[in-house]
Amino acid sequence: MDAIVRESAVRGTARAPPSKSYTHRALLAAGYADGALVRSPLDSADTRATARAVERYGGSVERLGESGEPDDPEGIGFADAPVDAEPGDLLVTGFGGRPDTPAQVVDCANSGTTMRLTTATGALGDGLTVLTGDSSLRSRPQGPLLDAIDQLDGRAASTRDNGQAPLVVGGAVDGGRVTIPGDVSSQYVTALLMAGAVTGEGVHVDLTTDLKSAPYVDITLEVLGEFGVDARPLDDGGDPLESAADGTAALAVEGGQSYEPTDGEYRVPGDFSSISYLLAAGALAADPDEELVVEGAKPSAQGDAAIVDILERMGADVEWHRADGRLTVRRSALSGVAVGVADTPDLLPTIAVLGTAADGTTRITDCEHVRYKETDRVSAMAEELTRMGATVEEEQDELVVHGGETDLRSATVDGRADHRIVMSLAVAGLVADGETRVRGAEHVDVSFPGFFDALYDLGADVGREE
Repeated sequence: MDAIVRESAVRGTARAPPSKSYTHRALLAAGYADGALVRSPLDSADTRATARAVERYGGSVERLGESGEPDDPEGIGFADAPVDAEPGDLLVTGFGGRPDTPAQVVDCANSGTTMRLTTATGALGDGLTVLTGDSSLRSRPQGPLLDAIDQLDGRAASTRDNGQAPLVVGGAVDGGRVTIPGDVSSQYVTALLMAGAVTGEGVHVDLTTDLKSAPYVDITLEVLGEFGVDARPLDDGGDPLESAADGTAALAVEGGQSYEPTDGEYRVPGDFSSISYLLAAGALAADPDEELVVEGAKPSAQGDAAIVDILERMGADVEWHRADGRLTVRRSALSGVAVGVADTPDLLPTIAVLGTAADGTTRITDCEHVRYKETDRVSAMAEELTRMGATVEEEQDELVVHGGETDLRSATVDGRADHRIVMSLAVAGLVADGETRVRGAEHVDVSFPGFFDALYDLGADVGREE
């Protein structure tokens, strides 16, 4: 499907979708528990993949319908839904820390988070679990996680012996100490911590390189804490740290713990990665006499909340009322800045688009790991923004956008089957001269299924064609 975006102004109020990162972790945490009610989850292609994985491991996940009852209430293990449950909430029956060996392959579709987090789950089983995904996911690196499972005396292999899916794991690991790099994916750490809590010995993770995307590990620690599990980042001396971003050298989780959420439920916060596109749309294309308001932006451990600070540094008129979770942004004259994305890789596409409209140069650094997402997002943004008329330079660990030399124009661009590329290019289309056609618009279903409806409701001239 193609999205057709024409130069237009936006105004009004939009609500942030629930966080994809938190939903993944909450679903799996509820699986490790006896069960839980997951409130306000994101319903997307990626999170549905994690729900299917929980079911493969012996749990069940049921979405509440309009009546407040499960759409298919048979066998879910709950007599009745809570009286204040809302449509879309998920009732999860867990496997109590003891996953079954799946009778079928665990298909993670395009979700790298699902594959990495639930690969460690499979390593807890007595038998062997096979995990795979689509062609994009089968090209992404999993080797360090397989090596970590091997260090825990588990069985872990790539069927093509290249560190990529399909993967085969098992061996009933019972914890121990592992050494892994921290600069490939923080999801390896998350997977080991979540599984390690239900092992006998627990898991201690030593990092051989600096931890990239550390705020995502902080999200994991926050969710674990909400489910009653104690895990902590450690410094070089082995002392506990407040945050994984504070010079983490290792992380540890004690074994023998149980996942028990307070009052049997967990509420998913709004997603700042998705909020970034709405804020960018407002800063670039808000009606000059109006403002754009984003609701659902409560503070949390999300590193991508940095988009607010980045916009302020660029000169945007943005206000964050943290207590009530409201962000207000107005069309602004922007200036180029230098931004490192070591901890916020998902913001690179948004920042690149903001850079095309900024006076001067926007330099995005520390971004080599952004090449190992659903697609190589560094090259994708460089190539597609160039197609739209931007002046862009690409280095291995850097993307430079010369806004002062850029006038965006109509073009047909390829979303690269990547939700974040699609959404960022659509925002660019709001300020490009003429009509922008974005190929692969359906991939927004991965994290923000209502993205184009939200733009339309805000007044954008946007349509879709099969």
